[in-house]
Amino acid sequence: MILASASPRRRELLRSLCPDFTVVPSEVDETLAPGPAAAAVKRLALDKAQAVAARVAAGVVLGADTVVVIDGEALGKPATADDARQMLRRLRGREHEVVTGVAVVEAPSGRCETTAVVSRVRMADYGEADIEAYVASGEPFDKAGAYAIQGRGGALVAGLDGSFSNVVGLPLEETARLLTAFGVAVSEPPAR
Repeated sequence: MILASASPRRRELLRSLCPDFTVVPSEVDETLAPGPAAAAVKRLALDKAQAVAARVAAGVVLGADTVVVIDGEALGKPATADDARQMLRRLRGREHEVVTGVAVVEAPSGRCETTAVVSRVRMADYGEADIEAYVASGEPFDKAGAYAIQGRGGALVAGLDGSFSNVVGLPLEETARLLTAFGVAVSEPPAR
């Protein structure tokens, strides 16, 4: 079992399903293809998994990619503090989607399967001081949409419809289903 991601959040989530795996970051360009977010993140997740599968002799490779979508636009990770502030202002008091693409590839056969999971998140009507304090914490960086629901950013969230683990970065139920289909023994996904 190989995780094609350097994300500490994905490592932690995958560990709850399958404690024995290796991490091999894919190092692929994370630019999303144009088109619907679900198709784009599935494609990128597959690209990541295939890139790692091509470098290993055997194993089942898991790739994933998560984006925040608001007004039809995918928000990735903020590059600067100003990017983070702009994203948080745009999300404030509104609902958005978090879309995660998951791909599993068997090396060396190339057999693969993908899925995309969508959760809806409602943000609180937080103020400028909340945004400044959150950006100063450093947490928004390396997070799609500039917030981490599982961290301090959870205080900015008013509600969630869908999978909590999807918003963190890896939908556990769907990931367990995919891995099982490839013969990987997994634990029951934790309830959350």
